[in-house]
Amino acid sequence: MCDEDINPWAEPVSRRTIGLGALSVAAVSLTAAEAQAQGGVTEKDVTVKTPDGESEAAFFYPAGKGPWPGVLVWPDIGGLRPVFRDMGRRLAAQGYAVLVVNPFYRSAKQAETQKLNFGDPEGRKALMAYRMALVEGDNPFEDAKAYVAFLDAQPQVNKKKMMGVQGYCMGGPLSFQTAGAAPNRIGAVASFHGGGLTTKEPASPHLLVAKTKASYLVAVAKNDDARDPESKEILKATFAETKRPATVEVYQGDHGWTVPGSQVYNQAEAERAWAELTKLYKTALK
Repeated sequence: MCDEDINPWAEPVSRRTIGLGALSVAAVSLTAAEAQAQGGVTEKDVTVKTPDGESEAAFFYPAGKGPWPGVLVWPDIGGLRPVFRDMGRRLAAQGYAVLVVNPFYRSAKQAETQKLNFGDPEGRKALMAYRMALVEGDNPFEDAKAYVAFLDAQPQVNKKKMMGVQGYCMGGPLSFQTAGAAPNRIGAVASFHGGGLTTKEPASPHLLVAKTKASYLVAVAKNDDARDPESKEILKATFAETKRPATVEVYQGDHGWTVPGSQVYNQAEAERAWAELTKLYKTALK
């Protein structure tokens, strides 16, 4: 699920209708070890102070002594909802202190966004307006700094190790912007079917790569690539020029394929992308 401003090649809304309520990662086939580890994860609803107010977020960390590397998760345009909490829980079970945020806190509480459906014209209109309020001016950078600072203030977070950031759809460029906002803290960036990573604008997210110290994973949807095959080449050239470690790969899933519960969810490809994310964090968050 994504808005067409960020991903102008998205499938028609009629094929993308999706409820934003009680989605569950039960669709994902977890190993017995993963399921057991998730049972020991602590989950807390928290509030993060930002220059523009207070953002709701969910904070997850594993059982055990810790501390652990921090990870920031930017959801897609559906916002903070159960399926992204499930992702946060899964990450925490792998040994990370994870913050999943409500990116639309300026406009609505998470309970309000969960009632909206992107496939419904009124829901779509509201969510698009929320996104516009988020991406205006320096808002992404200021929010990113606040979220990173929050994580660093938590005793469960290992401040001696670099952080990771990952984003879905509109969260892809937000993840690049997070690395640009906190280059000394972000060691890994992952974008899943991110839209608008390369644009003609002076503020294009890919132009921030040179300012960062991160390794990158860019997982591209096959239909996004079909519409704009040049984007992945721009990214590859950018990473080569800036000497940043990166993997840019087109997956056999349509836009939104990594999010359980979406109509285009591709479990096999989603699990393959998750394995690459796991590898990225193990090698880069040192």
